Amino acid sequence: MQGKIFEIQREGEIKGYKITAELAKMKLLGITNEREYRLVQIYEYHNQQFGQLVGTEYSAGTFKRFKSALSSLKKFILWKFNEADISILSLNYQFLTEYEFYLKSVQGMQHNSAMGNIKKLRKIIRQCVNNDWLVKDPFAKYKLKIKETNRNYLLKVELEVLINKKVLGSRLGRVKDIFLFSCFTGLSYSDLMKLTSQDVRIGIDGLQWIFITRTKTDSVSKIPILPVAQEIIEKYKLQPKINSDGKILPHLSNQRLNSYLKEISDICGFKKELTFHCARHTFATTVTLSNGVPMETVGKMLGHRNLRTTQHYAKILDVKVSEDMQDLRERLKSFSKKEDESIKPSHLI
Repeated sequence: MQGKIFEIQREGEIKGYKITAELAKMKLLGITNEREYRLVQIYEYHNQQFGQLVGTEYSAGTFKRFKSALSSLKKFILWKFNEADISILSLNYQFLTEYEFYLKSVQGMQHNSAMGNIKKLRKIIRQCVNNDWLVKDPFAKYKLKIKETNRNYLLKVELEVLINKKVLGSRLGRVKDIFLFSCFTGLSYSDLMKLTSQDVRIGIDGLQWIFITRTKTDSVSKIPILPVAQEIIEKYKLQPKINSDGKILPHLSNQRLNSYLKEISDICGFKKELTFHCARHTFATTVTLSNGVPMETVGKMLGHRNLRTTQHYAKILDVKVSEDMQDLRERLKSFSKKEDESIKPSHLI
């Protein structure tokens, strides 16, 4: 028995994967795969297939994050095992905890960024489990926790400043329009860039709506067009160079847009970063939830499949809480007066 275990250990050293007690037991019992599947190789194959679906089922941004996550995983494997790749049979709970430690300590990632990388690895591992390449899921006991963060969005007064602020030059003017369109529709950058005149149709109320399939979630969003967004649509209808391909808005790369948004933020005197995440959150909070639009309706327009995703926006609406409680105070005042009038001392009755 001892001799067999030494043979298994030597085999692992030759093939470049770590022998765990569980793996040694599997090999002693004859539970082995015909071929040794390698983690990086499987991950690269996944990304290759993923890349072919960019623009139809997935966004370029999501694909970029998967490639970045794979790059970090390769560096960890080299750092930990001094190898370019390892067998998936050497994956266990310890591998995951050490990978988390590496991402936070060596690469200096914030907690949520590290969890994002590990979440992508979990997708790869679950494919291995589903294909029966792995007997046990290494993530079975691993707790993947995302810390709640404060979501950046524009307050009502800041949104009004942005709308009324005159920016010089067509370049910044177009960026401002695209950002405001996102603030009043809740659409992400990738959805905005693919929006065409065919996506604008008459809705159930006889007014114009946007009907679009979200790039990220593949869910359908139906969004009534508010006045500010309608004005932007009408503005670019008159510019044939921009809508020659049927697109509603000017096309700019995400990198250029974010760079120009920093200029606009400085011009407006904002102390917060303007991004399309910020615009989307502004639609959910300042434009809709703060004005009494039910959470279920907001979630449907944002393309959320789970109401809990929408609830993250509601947690930060202190202004709305204050207004609601002020209304409650007024109602309780009148209630108290009626109580005072109806309750009299017994000797006066």
